[in-house]
Amino acid sequence: MAWSTREIADLAGTSLRAVRHYHEVGLLAEPERLPNGYKQYGVAHLVRLLRVKRLVDLGFSLAQIAEMGDDDHHPEQALRTLDAELAATVEQLQRVRIELGLLLRHRASTDLPAGLVPTAGLSDADRSLVVVMTRVLGPQRLEAYTELLRSATTDPTDGEFDELPADAAEAVRRDLADRMAPYIRRIREEHSALASAPGTRPEDRLADETAAKAVQELYNPAQLDVLRRVRDLLKDG
Repeated sequence: MAWSTREIADLAGTSLRAVRHYHEVGLLAEPERLPNGYKQYGVAHLVRLLRVKRLVDLGFSLAQIAEMGDDDHHPEQALRTLDAELAATVEQLQRVRIELGLLLRHRASTDLPAGLVPTAGLSDADRSLVVVMTRVLGPQRLEAYTELLRSATTDPTDGEFDELPADAAEAVRRDLADRMAPYIRRIREEHSALASAPGTRPEDRLADETAAKAVQELYNPAQLDVLRRVRDLLKDG
């Protein structure tokens, strides 16, 4: 019994291209050729091709299959390794599905990690600041920051601050800062874990410096002036 390349491919349930590729990478030996140049495959080729296809279907790479060679012994270690790899892949995919579900449910930014999703209603500057903060904060402060975003109530001054023009009058900036200060003070008291301690660790200092730079670039001069005034008011008690 002898088969052509197409016939053996059909018998194995694979493609001509796959059979030729297996020849190229050394997984399937080339058969003898007839005088007219056509390949003639025998049973040994079919058995080998079926084994290669079976291993490919199980998830082995061609390199892994090559390492196994023609050894017919039960490849326990290779199967255990593959099983562990597949389990890790399944776990990763499950995590991705959970994140996708949260993003879809909350219509949240894909820039943010799962669990930190309630950013609807934030200004572009606020949302960008949230993205930066979630990248630079350490685990403990990130948890406090996440809790702040989840639980913080809105304040009437939120919209005013977001829409404050860069050339807002000094009186407007002062008035807005005076009305924002009590709200910011309450937020700070309720989420004190977010503040970095004196003599803070290098990673916390880096986070604070990065956040400060982000604020300088994200908000206009009038908004920065309001934030400075609020900070001074909070210092004064």
